[in-house]
Amino acid sequence: MNTLPLDKKIQVLNALVEGSSVCSVVRMTGVNKRTVLRILCEAGERAQEILDREIVNLNCKFVQMDEIWSYVQKKQKQCTDEEKAYGKVGDQYVFVAMDSDSKLVISSLTGKRSLENAKTIIKDLQFRVSNRFQLSTDAFGAYNEAVDSVFGNDIDYGQIHKNYAEEFKAEKRYSPATIVSTSLKIILGEPLKNRISTSHIERQNLTMRMNMRRFTRLTLGFSKKLENHKAAIALHFFHYNFMRIHQSLRVTPAMQAGISNHIWNWSEFLGMQKREQKAA
Repeated sequence: MNTLPLDKKIQVLNALVEGSSVCSVVRMTGVNKRTVLRILCEAGERAQEILDREIVNLNCKFVQMDEIWSYVQKKQKQCTDEEKAYGKVGDQYVFVAMDSDSKLVISSLTGKRSLENAKTIIKDLQFRVSNRFQLSTDAFGAYNEAVDSVFGNDIDYGQIHKNYAEEFKAEKRYSPATIVSTSLKIILGEPLKNRISTSHIERQNLTMRMNMRRFTRLTLGFSKKLENHKAAIALHFFHYNFMRIHQSLRVTPAMQAGISNHIWNWSEFLGMQKREQKAA
């Protein structure tokens, strides 16, 4: 059985996390498309394991959360009733929670923009952060019930409400509508009003669109399978948290948050995977 050399795997992974499409990676590296997708899925699974293991018992003061729109296989309006019930094609929102100070992505969830998924990521956030903190989100209605049901009064929670010049529908336009005004609203506890903000997490949305071809609008790089979509997202967040030096911090977010003491590299990432497989 042929095994892809380590340097070739690293070349593929580097291209994937720097915004290249799968077909571009095939042309640049000469690696078969199925092999590229296999590497992506295996690396995504490994990345999620590391994120789940390492990002726990955090001490955060200010957390921001947002959802970014994407789709799998086809736009939501093109889906049949059966496909809409199936849930694996059409709109797929990525819920992302970030520590505002360290820029660490704490938790993410890919799925429909629903109350159920809002509760799921809020529960995951509660599991990963050990102290009382201040949470900021936009005005998505599901957050109110989700945060209240999970945290009760054990959180300081505020929302930023943005009023647009026209109705904003992510799947129908490629730039946000003009913001007419914004207002801050205290939902639970006693959040600091000057720290109710989603600016950092919105900047993370841009990072995602720049470094994952699947999120780039008006291209053919969109995901065809939900499994590949989730793998690419997990790989992106691992690379962002543990391998990428943040320009303003001058260290990785994981180092800033105190959960890592060095910059990871692909050899370490793939080497750990190999050793654990041998031990098993």
